[in-house]
Amino acid sequence: MVSYEQMFVLEGSLLPTERIILGIDPGLANTGWGVVRQSGARLQCLAYGCVSTSSHEPLAARLRKIYEQTTAVVQRFKPSCVGIETVWFGQNITAAFATGQARGAALAACGSGPIEVGEFSPRQIKLAVVGTGSADKAQVQYMVKQVLSLEKPPEPDHAADALAAAICFSTHAFDASGYTERTA
Repeated sequence: MVSYEQMFVLEGSLLPTERIILGIDPGLANTGWGVVRQSGARLQCLAYGCVSTSSHEPLAARLRKIYEQTTAVVQRFKPSCVGIETVWFGQNITAAFATGQARGAALAACGSGPIEVGEFSPRQIKLAVVGTGSADKAQVQYMVKQVLSLEKPPEPDHAADALAAAICFSTHAFDASGYTERTA
């Protein structure tokens, strides 16, 4: 007979008893972040927010703001894992570069210690949280609210997307083929 604990064994390791996961939805204008505590199979939202920058600020100042505010979140919550959305903008190279720079600033903020990083496409995140990779923003916000037992859907949508990235990480972290693993 297989016990409940044995059902979660994967390559000799059990489901973590508790860990803090930081989700990041990168963007130069708005970088969403969300912090989730995973206790076994239970997920709890600890905090979420958004780093907003103005297009009137110099690029370096905008990236510094993303870095500094993400660093503050990392220092406060001390996550052991980060789930971050990958950059994919099709033909819009300018938007992809700007998002990539914001993504780099946010990931650099996670470099103060060994943090496991999971990178997911928007489609993978939507599939993990909503059940379909073509979900819209309202569906993602609703399901994040349900999964994390929140009173209302998280706003702004960038914060909801960041919480969704953290939820996605929690569901993929036990399958090394489901994310890119590295130390930030």
